[in-house]
Amino acid sequence: MPGLAHLTHHQIVESGGTVPTMRFARQACVAMTAVLACLICVRAQADDPWIVIQGDDGSGKGKHVVLISGDEEYRSEEALPQLAKILARRHGFTCTVLFAIGKDGTIDPNRTDNIPGLEALRTADLMIIATRFRDLPDDQMQHIVDYVESGRPIIGMRTATHAFNIGKGRTFARYSYDSKEWDGGFGRQVLGETWVNHHGGHDRQGTRGIIAPGAESHPIARGIKDGDIWGATDVYTVRLPLPGVSQVLVLGQVLEGMKSTDNPVSGKLNDPMMPVAWVKTYTSGQGKTGRVFTTTMGAAEDLQSEGTRRLLVNATYWAVGLEDKIPARSDVDIVGEFHPHHFSIGGFTKSVKPADLVSQEK
Repeated sequence: MPGLAHLTHHQIVESGGTVPTMRFARQACVAMTAVLACLICVRAQADDPWIVIQGDDGSGKGKHVVLISGDEEYRSEEALPQLAKILARRHGFTCTVLFAIGKDGTIDPNRTDNIPGLEALRTADLMIIATRFRDLPDDQMQHIVDYVESGRPIIGMRTATHAFNIGKGRTFARYSYDSKEWDGGFGRQVLGETWVNHHGGHDRQGTRGIIAPGAESHPIARGIKDGDIWGATDVYTVRLPLPGVSQVLVLGQVLEGMKSTDNPVSGKLNDPMMPVAWVKTYTSGQGKTGRVFTTTMGAAEDLQSEGTRRLLVNATYWAVGLEDKIPARSDVDIVGEFHPHHFSIGGFTKSVKPADLVSQEK
């Protein structure tokens, strides 16, 4: 059939075909070629170890967000595709979601040394990162370092405070969470804190978000009130005061149990409450200044809370300089099906390819 598309009028007539036959044949061949091209395109996309969700209409139209998953515990491979769908379908941002990929081409968060597709950061307007203790090869890390050095905005979620664990002597070892050369590495220097400890009881005490005094009028807090933000993940320890020019937006109230309706614990865990969301700026080695939003919440389970989703969507607007476009109550409805797993080390769903996570449901 592909060869028939190249036959001339003369060749078809000589073979006994009429002009109408020729036209029909050419039209059929063009249609078949288009179908084949489409099939090839779909197949190529299905083979990609990442997903791209084109933005619908919305204030974020024309902005490219790259979301980087890769943690063994908090199911960022489930959280970030849902966040990307909300940003794309509800707000117009085009989103590329990257994953830790195993040797068989499936998502494997336990593999700490491979996140293909980081070159997408070259065209990114925003990087959202939710990795944990990654030890990426230099050629992959270079894309992250180049992005940071460019001074473009960054959102860090949950374990991004300890996003990297790179051995001493390696090219980008200073990005490691325990770096002495660059105190606290990427987490401390860029996001505002590195890994310190669990403040609440891990897998025993959930977190209720309380708007920090003075933060009520911040654009990221728009449409959010005390208690709207909730997560099963516990509060992380944060050293106070936060470094540099930082503003705490949300405090984490440690709860007695794992339900949003549980009472806060009494005693020192909530006196004072730890920050669980803040904004700051960072200055790159090139002297460029970028906006940062960090939250120590953000497990996939946490996104079941409308308030937590609104916090992240509002932060996306703010990070890219669209804070004046944040509505009074941003649309953060779940897109398609979303049934996140409870966090646990190694508790990811095996044999899933990135393309399996794409849904066109609205």
